Amino acid sequence: LGPRRVAKETAMNAIQGIKTTYRIIKAGSGAVVQKGSNVVVHATGVVKETGKKFWSTKDAGQKPFAYQAGVGGVITGWDQGCLGMQLGEERELIIPADEGYGAAGFPAWGIPPGGTLNFTIEVLEIK
Repeated sequence: LGPRRVAKETAMNAIQGIKTTYRIIKAGSGAVVQKGSNVVVHATGVVKETGKKFWSTKDAGQKPFAYQAGVGGVITGWDQGCLGMQLGEERELIIPADEGYGAAGFPAWGIPPGGTLNFTIEVLEIK
């Protein structure tokens, strides 16, 4: 029973219509992120291939990130991967390049061409 439970908790979940996958690290409650919601999150992004962090709202001098959900204002994997999150939820997203920064990557942030992104997102506010 023990190992089976651990495997289930660490398994990545599919998101209908896209390749990005997620797992819930910490459950939330109450309000839900929906298309058009104004959301404030803590986010940390790591390049999966290199393990290098390229951005975190928790770093010194940074502050939580605000965006409008589901309307294309952020990369596809994030935009679609955060829909359905609840207030206080923390979720890990694995975002393939074609739903992240694509074939070009984002060299200024150390994201290589075709880089897969691993984001940890925590919902702080939903309006």
